Amino acid sequence: MAHLRSASAVEWSAVPATDTSLIDRCVDGDEDACRRLVEAHQAMVFQLAVVLLGDREEALDVSQEVFLRVFRTLGSFRGDATLRTWIYRIVINQARNRQRSWMRRRRDAQVSLEDYASAHGELRATQQVGADIRLERRELAARMREAIAALPFDQRSALVLREFHGMRYQEIAFSLEVTVGTVKSRLARGRAALRDSMKELWPR
Repeated sequence: MAHLRSASAVEWSAVPATDTSLIDRCVDGDEDACRRLVEAHQAMVFQLAVVLLGDREEALDVSQEVFLRVFRTLGSFRGDATLRTWIYRIVINQARNRQRSWMRRRRDAQVSLEDYASAHGELRATQQVGADIRLERRELAARMREAIAALPFDQRSALVLREFHGMRYQEIAFSLEVTVGTVKSRLARGRAALRDSMKELWPR
């Protein structure tokens, strides 16, 4: 078995000086700096929470929890990742905790990606042309959203961070607190599950 690489941030990331300055000011209680930090990251936090949870109200609650945790723990930020990637980790953890709470209450763990798709555009459809192409694209997008929503949380998280947010393997590994090898394994399983779910639409 190949050796699994750890997500050592020294290999791939350095904290920009602007982040360092902003963090220091926030830790010192500078309200303007805190506002700037929220403004810089709130869209990303909310969008990721929506795609992981599939509910705008839940995503809003989680977003508030994320920034409360950010400001409570910012003093312990060690600079072993970019600020953005560190915040991604907090979003993932808060969303996972929220979903576990749903499961304990026997709520349905399957989610919809409608809000995320609305914000970022529909997923790529086939190249078919004709009068029905818009309908076909909507139907394909809906099927894709359902297929992604049906994935286990860990596979869905890795897939969303990679395919929607364009993160590198090392960044995903840091955010999910796993090795790069685990990230690649989850992506492979998630993509295989998607192909299986969509195979009747994409015949070989």
